[in-house]
Amino acid sequence: MRQFLTRTEARASIFLLAAMLLAAMPLQAAETLRYVILVDGGKQAGHQTTEMADDGTVRTEFTFKDNGRGPELKERYRLAADGSFADYEVKGTSTFGAPVHETWQVKDGLGRWKSTSDAGEAPQRDGALYWSLAGTPQSYAPMLAALAKRGDAGVPLIPSGILRARVIDEVTLNRDGQTRKVNLLAMTGVGFTPTFVWVTTDGSPRVFASIQPGWMQMVEAGWEKQADELEKRQKVAEAKALVDLNKRLSHAIPGVTLIHNVRLFDSEKGVVSPLSSVLIRDGRIVRVGEGDWATSDHVGNALETASIARTLDGDGRVLMPGLFDAHAHTSRWNGGLDLAAGVTSIRDMGNDNATLQQVMAEEREGKLLGARVVPAGFLEGESKMSARNGFVIKDLDGAKKAIDWYAQHGYPQIKIYNSFPKDILKDTVAYAHEKGLRVSGHIPVFLRAQDAVDAGYDEIQHINQVLLNFLVDEKTDTRTLERFYLPAKKVADMDFDAQPVQNFIALLAKKQVVIDPTLATFDFLRQRSGQMSKAFAAVADHMPPDVQRGLRVAEFNIPDDATAARYDKSYLKMVDFVGRMHRAGVPIVAGTDGLPGFTLQRELQLYVDAGMTPAQALQTATWNPAKYARVLDDRGSIAVGKRADLILIDGDPAHDISDIRKVATVIKGDIVYYPSEVYSELGIKPFADPVKPVDSVTK
Repeated sequence: MRQFLTRTEARASIFLLAAMLLAAMPLQAAETLRYVILVDGGKQAGHQTTEMADDGTVRTEFTFKDNGRGPELKERYRLAADGSFADYEVKGTSTFGAPVHETWQVKDGLGRWKSTSDAGEAPQRDGALYWSLAGTPQSYAPMLAALAKRGDAGVPLIPSGILRARVIDEVTLNRDGQTRKVNLLAMTGVGFTPTFVWVTTDGSPRVFASIQPGWMQMVEAGWEKQADELEKRQKVAEAKALVDLNKRLSHAIPGVTLIHNVRLFDSEKGVVSPLSSVLIRDGRIVRVGEGDWATSDHVGNALETASIARTLDGDGRVLMPGLFDAHAHTSRWNGGLDLAAGVTSIRDMGNDNATLQQVMAEEREGKLLGARVVPAGFLEGESKMSARNGFVIKDLDGAKKAIDWYAQHGYPQIKIYNSFPKDILKDTVAYAHEKGLRVSGHIPVFLRAQDAVDAGYDEIQHINQVLLNFLVDEKTDTRTLERFYLPAKKVADMDFDAQPVQNFIALLAKKQVVIDPTLATFDFLRQRSGQMSKAFAAVADHMPPDVQRGLRVAEFNIPDDATAARYDKSYLKMVDFVGRMHRAGVPIVAGTDGLPGFTLQRELQLYVDAGMTPAQALQTATWNPAKYARVLDDRGSIAVGKRADLILIDGDPAHDISDIRKVATVIKGDIVYYPSEVYSELGIKPFADPVKPVDSVTK
């Protein structure tokens, strides 16, 4: 999964995004602190070791590896008398292999910073702290100390922002006769949403643990068994904050609502209607038709006009079915970005099973600000490079048991991942089909996409997994970063008109194998340090300053101009390949695997660049994903009986796809959201003014 808070990452839930917000109190004397990083119920995936010398120099080594990738960093810093950084340096490699080198130094009251993506200077204000783009958790050690001193005023950051924190829980842990009291802090002021960290409360307080529920636990060495207890408490504390957020931004519309003076996007046919009206009642669509029912007797033919509780005048705007992100890895905090962008449904393509069940339950109960979730069961094989989501199995019996669990819990499909044993692939696919589940995924290591299609795959995730079909041999280990670097290096020279390529496209079309390209997410293959990410260039000036800065951080190792030109050519050919598949009749669904909302909008623009009409691109994020997620009877189009999941656009995205960003109003069943309110809550400048329904009694 790919998330953005202060830097660009290529998967969602990348650890460094959390690490940038961690903090630890300064060590008080020469000592060594050790932390372990755990995934999948206790498997160690990394560590952090910090040593403080007698002269006050702090040195940290940080390594985290999950799913065959992760950062490796070495860091050194010293503090000035006021607790701010006197000098700082971090070196290493990013999650996807880009070089990391960042420095900060204060001289004569002027601080100067330089990273691989930016450089600048600022006066060293009293108490202000430099905010590193690539630091380890320990590099933010002074921040909690400063927060403790400054209280509600917060800590000013350089280059920009103010960091604040508040205690939201406390607990006393016990281990072998030892006790440790720790507080849970919610830190705000950087990124879109709060970051949570557990801090000790003794005479030399420091970070005790940082937990990403359902995925990762970083905890002080020796206290690993207590991490689960902290995670449970953190989930409860976060739930309270999420319920409050949802209450502030949700506006109930029970009863009957008339939406009129709108042009409807027909997602099945890909056309926009003349002025029409839609009647919804208690979250369902009960009538659709042309004409302005507010000024005629159309409504009276369906029900008494007096029963209409409110009316929304679209003033000629386009009303669409809510967008459907076909490739998400959701969390409890993703919902605001989804809904503000008009995404009312997502397909989760791999998550911790218990966490996803919780998210789905909270959304159904109205406790969570977020899109409706259609789950895909994650199925991985055991290896040193496994992704630790869903079920990780060793044999066919384990695969069948996992499939049984997913079938019993109503999952319409499974997703197979990189380390899955190739020898049991065909039998696993057959068993899933026997149980009524669709099968999609990555291509298991040492196989090609052709092999997966022959084994019965219904769908393939990611454009690189498709094109690796022509680039791998029996020794290529696609569990490593090679699955990214190989396409970046070689697609530029591919001949798409060659017969093997044409035959494969024809096979995909014949078998109607769905492709989920996630093109926007793969833009990181061509981004160089210091360049604004092309995936988000159109919206960057709406983002908070720290996020804008992070959007200039490259994740891929692109050492020179020649390499940059080759990778850019490869990426543009990937875009072209999606267009070729579409024209051949291969079904395409729009997914993100990245920053919620904004990535889907960019994905649709790339489909238009590939040759689709804007209307065809919109179908890939409405009709198509609903069809292949098997919920078309419930959503995906504006039709009687379906959920009233609707978005009002201040423009015409079927004519100009960039208008998809101008979402004025979002209706999800019997709740209305105003993207301007949601974006403002997240520190984002809105893209359109809200259009609000008017109560009948006040018209």
